Amino acid sequence: MPISRFVALLLCAWVVSVGMRGHGNPVLLEYPAYWPKPRYDFSKNPLTREGIALGRFLFYDTALSRDSTVSCANCHLSFTAFTHVDHALSHGIEDRIGRRNSPALMNLAWAEQFMWDGAVNHLDMQALAPIAHATEMDHALEGVLQRLKQSPAYAARFEAAFGDGGITGERFLKALSQFELTLVSGNAKYDRVRMGTEQFTEQEQNGYRLFQANCAYCHVEPLFTHFGYEQNGLPLDTALMDFGRMSVTQNPADALKFKVPTLRNIEFSYPYMHDGRFPKLRDVMNHYTQTTALDRQVVLTPNEKVDLIAFLHTLTDRAFLFNPEFSFPRK
Repeated sequence: MPISRFVALLLCAWVVSVGMRGHGNPVLLEYPAYWPKPRYDFSKNPLTREGIALGRFLFYDTALSRDSTVSCANCHLSFTAFTHVDHALSHGIEDRIGRRNSPALMNLAWAEQFMWDGAVNHLDMQALAPIAHATEMDHALEGVLQRLKQSPAYAARFEAAFGDGGITGERFLKALSQFELTLVSGNAKYDRVRMGTEQFTEQEQNGYRLFQANCAYCHVEPLFTHFGYEQNGLPLDTALMDFGRMSVTQNPADALKFKVPTLRNIEFSYPYMHDGRFPKLRDVMNHYTQTTALDRQVVLTPNEKVDLIAFLHTLTDRAFLFNPEFSFPRK
């Protein structure tokens, strides 16, 4: 671990929390002491240095896509909170365009359902969705595994991670999960204020008060999401025809409900909403103060919107965003 990262963890009073013994060198998941316990079952997929390294290589490998042009990282960039920021909707192979903005990836050990509509109910299975999706990677798991089996380098990495060079779908998916589980963002100014090592400015404190009054119902501290589904007040886009959670449950009451995203690192994860229609935070503020489609009305003056955005910027975790251990592996 880089010294700067280690010092940051000490200053934030993080704790070494969970970890189980697996093959290789064990790694314990670290998170702030005041956070809830993770929901992921590490007993079935213990974190190891070798497993995380394997998952990192897989995350950045374009071999996961049918034409070997797209990796997970194409839509989930490490320095933009593991999402994309240069277009509203995700792009896949052959410049195919999806119908949703890619979700930011962080603090996944606390989630039990994934995707904007919750179509996947376990992190170990999540990668299958983009791999198989026609507008993303358009590939089959069997084809991915066949490519990996042809690589002596991957045989060595799987052996280091799992005790032998056998490359299976289960191991492939668990290795990806191991890397993604390490994407813990909990060292923002907000966290340091919670730990008593920093203080909010007057503007940030006022923004925090406004957040608690207007936003905290859905974006529950300290992870800034309740992991459930809510309507965001946006009408159905008749071009995309995305009904959100209802597409999974087939319950009309779930129409136009989407998973509540975390607000952590929101400064870097634009554009916003499930379809990426809002390029700036002030656009989101304007939407919530103008919409009449929600039961909870948000009332903010122009100055209060500025203060609220100032608070949201305290959720930026630069140690997470620019952690070299999360970037493209060089070796």
